[in-house]
Amino acid sequence: MFTGLIQCIGKVKAFTQRGAEASLTIDSDFQTFTYGESIAINGACLSVTEFSGSTFSVFASRETLQISGIGNLLAGTAVNLEKALTLSTPLGGHLVAGHVDAWVRVLGRIRENAASRFQFALPDSEELKYQIAPKGSVTIDGVSLTVNAVTDTMFEVMIIPVTLQHTTLGNLNTGDMVNIETDILAKYITRRFDNPQYKAENNGVSMALLMQNGFMR
Repeated sequence: MFTGLIQCIGKVKAFTQRGAEASLTIDSDFQTFTYGESIAINGACLSVTEFSGSTFSVFASRETLQISGIGNLLAGTAVNLEKALTLSTPLGGHLVAGHVDAWVRVLGRIRENAASRFQFALPDSEELKYQIAPKGSVTIDGVSLTVNAVTDTMFEVMIIPVTLQHTTLGNLNTGDMVNIETDILAKYITRRFDNPQYKAENNGVSMALLMQNGFMR
């Protein structure tokens, strides 16, 4: 698990395609590694396979390359990095699994004094669309952010100066693609309401229904 608070920006040193899979080598500011440890790269949780000094390598599966933008990283590309949290890690963002849900496009960037308001396309999946809600959490290229607004086609976030300066999000422009992960709680709620038996037994959502199933007190 991760918090969505980026610890450093790394740079892709090499990307090696191996059939439907790939390996990446990344230069970072990290000084210590453990074989097999998890590191989120632009929000995708990948395992360390080799390391030397501040450089480490990871393996990317077919699923990772298909769902996320990891397969489009080129040598020299900057990436957001975060090591897995521990039980003593301050949870300054939100609980992030590092499991990228979709790769979506930046629809617009509007400067708001020192901050920037970004608009992103909603994922194609109907399930994922409803997992993004106003004032909820979303992870964009590994960064924990709060959703400001949602329409039928896009969602909007405000990114403050410190995030623009210390992550790769400050370099985003209209048309760029980013990895997103919806909030883990939203996934379980969606799964619960998609259950056919649940739908048959419950024709609508009410306050009593939410309380009965533990969503409210």
